[in-house]
Amino acid sequence: MRYDVIVIGAGMVGTSAAWHLQKNNSKVLMLDRKLPGLETSYGNAGLIQREAIHTHPFPRQITELVRVMPNQGTDIRYRIPAILRYHQALLQYWKYSAPAIVKQIESEWQTLIAHCTSEHQTMIEASGADELITRDGWLQLHRSKETLKVAADTAILDREQGVEHKVLSVDELKALEPNANFDGFVGAIHWLNSWQVSNPSLLVKAYAKNFEQMQGVIKETDVTQIIPLDNVNTDNVDTDVDAGGKGWKVVTTIGTFYSDDLVIAAGPWSNELIKPLGYNLPLFPMRGYHQHFKVSAKNTIHHSMFDMDKGFVMGPMQQGIRITTGAEMTTMDAPKNFGQLKTVLKLARKILPLDEAVESEAWAGSRPCMPDMKPVIGPAGKHDKLWFAFGHSHQGFTLGPITGRLVEELIHDKSLTVDVEPFNAQRFCKA
Repeated sequence: MRYDVIVIGAGMVGTSAAWHLQKNNSKVLMLDRKLPGLETSYGNAGLIQREAIHTHPFPRQITELVRVMPNQGTDIRYRIPAILRYHQALLQYWKYSAPAIVKQIESEWQTLIAHCTSEHQTMIEASGADELITRDGWLQLHRSKETLKVAADTAILDREQGVEHKVLSVDELKALEPNANFDGFVGAIHWLNSWQVSNPSLLVKAYAKNFEQMQGVIKETDVTQIIPLDNVNTDNVDTDVDAGGKGWKVVTTIGTFYSDDLVIAAGPWSNELIKPLGYNLPLFPMRGYHQHFKVSAKNTIHHSMFDMDKGFVMGPMQQGIRITTGAEMTTMDAPKNFGQLKTVLKLARKILPLDEAVESEAWAGSRPCMPDMKPVIGPAGKHDKLWFAFGHSHQGFTLGPITGRLVEELIHDKSLTVDVEPFNAQRFCKA
């Protein structure tokens, strides 16, 4: 069967792209080896981060490098095989993290973040998913007066970008979250216009269900081959499929599908799909872990809380209290290593009583990162009607809807909500 567009990837970004395209009169097929909301989108901190207008540069100060080197931190850990495999991308990451370059990157990044809540709201309303959303912000906890002051000073400047906040004392924190122990903390930033999601997986599934209600098609399958139809002998192909030999042939484990346009939105797996077509972007994965703990009268909280100095999140979810680690630099196929999570749990238990785990084993998943801290959004470059939408680092959940809207605008040749030139795939060739 032939479709107007095939979207490969059923996470937040892929689902959002498929949703926007189907809504705007395209016949869309979404393919992934797992159904929507079951991979990376399942495991995030459940935040739509309107405040996330700053990137996370590679540490360049000697003191910060020395801190990370022992590989015992709760915010970042690494494995040597990953450092070796992705060393070229990491060198670029270090280069792009120069302060002057970061300033330019952030000005471009902010053009996407500015639309994150409004674009989610459009899809939330259409999908009837409002019960999953809480709009009273989240808490960034600080153990140091110095880091709190820096954060507060920066937050004042961030108001110019539409970010709303309030600085909280420890007493105000206790009033908001009376079950938490804030000993060792000096205060917090309350990010007021960011949103919490009580079940990130269900939100993606709600968007996907609405996509299907609009007659979009989802198939769970592995993609084994992608072929430009210009290179296919179409003499024996039905003319409805052929369409003059233009477009794409996608071979999967359940059959072969054809389309005019093809969107790659497969997160950390995207490079696997595009390498046979002659693309090799410097994408590298960063892994995160989480585990849920049963909710009781003693540990109930109403806001997600991020320990800024230790780099982990505690959040109220439908599944329980979710404890989410910082990042681990490792390969996609590396076995799970729970050392980082175990260290995090020791700290988290000092803040909240976490007596009984929901899962017997913690979840782990990878996020797609680019060395310049920006996603890849736009035309592939070497092939017509091939589009990329991946590399959002830890913000694919936040930026999925605006990315999906941009993909639809590009394919239908509309005026763009955001200039996508800073996110083009060819920028690494130029570098």
